[in-house]
Amino acid sequence: MNIADNDKRRSKRFYSAANARIDGSNPGEILLKDLSITGCCLESTVFHDIKMGGRHKIEIIPEKAAKIKKFVLIAEAVWIHSGGYATEFGFFVLESPKGKLFQRYVDYLDWRSKSV
Repeated sequence: MNIADNDKRRSKRFYSAANARIDGSNPGEILLKDLSITGCCLESTVFHDIKMGGRHKIEIIPEKAAKIKKFVLIAEAVWIHSGGYATEFGFFVLESPKGKLFQRYVDYLDWRSKSV
C-alpha cells in the first residue's frame, strides 16, 4: 500500500527519512518509509525474518534535522511486500514506551510536509 492510499486510512501517513532497526532481525539498513500514529512502513534490501502477526520492537533513528532522539515502537507486522530490489514491511503500532518522542517525530513530519 502506498502513501496515495492515505484517504483510506484513519491516520495520515507522513514520508520519513529515518533509519530503523528491528530487534532480533538481521543487521542491515532499514529505512522508515512512512509513519503515522497508528502504523508505519519499513523498507530494506536485506532479508529480515519478520513474523506476520508477531510483536516486534522497532528502534526509530530520526534524521538529524528533526533534532529528536531515537525511540522505540512496539508494533505488529500486518503485511509484507517483496519486489524488485527491496522488501516493504507494514506494521500496526501497539505502543511506544517513550511516547513523547514518537509524538514529537510525527508532529515534525506533519510540519515538514506542510512547509515543503
